[in-house]
Amino acid sequence: MHNPLFRRAIIILLAGLVLLGGALAGALWLRQSPDHRDGMMGEAAIGGPFELVDQNGEPFTDQDLEGHYSLVFFGYTYCPDFCPQTLLTVTEALDQLAEEEPEKADAVVPVFITVDPERDTVEAMNAYAQHFHESLVALTGSEEQIAETARAYRVFYRKVEEDSYNDYLMDHSTFVFLMGPDGKYVTHFTHGTAPEAIAAALDERVAG
Repeated sequence: MHNPLFRRAIIILLAGLVLLGGALAGALWLRQSPDHRDGMMGEAAIGGPFELVDQNGEPFTDQDLEGHYSLVFFGYTYCPDFCPQTLLTVTEALDQLAEEEPEKADAVVPVFITVDPERDTVEAMNAYAQHFHESLVALTGSEEQIAETARAYRVFYRKVEEDSYNDYLMDHSTFVFLMGPDGKYVTHFTHGTAPEAIAAALDERVAG
């Protein structure tokens, strides 16, 4: 099976435009939700019930995360750069945390939810997940299930097609959400957050 992780450079300019669109969508999300930012008053309306399928073909719902912290990221396996880089950052952050606080690292479940269920089958997600943290849960589902889950997390995504290329990219929000054991939003990280900063935040917020 062709490994989408190494599909790079074919459409660099288009990929850059897509990432810019995701960044703009993220900025809009922040402007629309000032009371939901980390450290401010109010409870963020992020997260909620979902029913998806993991990379092993097993049903997976929000209830499977109860009692665990989770790092939730939406992306897709055909993403040229941003998605694999983010998942590698999450992997490195959890590895760093495990060196100092293994119990805290074990309490965090990294979760990758596709915004491209048309191509991201169970088999594709299984192959992709093997390149990242051993605990990564990679989720897919029907178009409707993905749309409902994205709405619950207030995640923006859309298909970007070009006549000059016989494939497509996905423009999408770029946050990594830290969710608590009760399924409620704790904080979020951006694409530019370093692994060390994520590890430090997890060390501070996660109860081992």
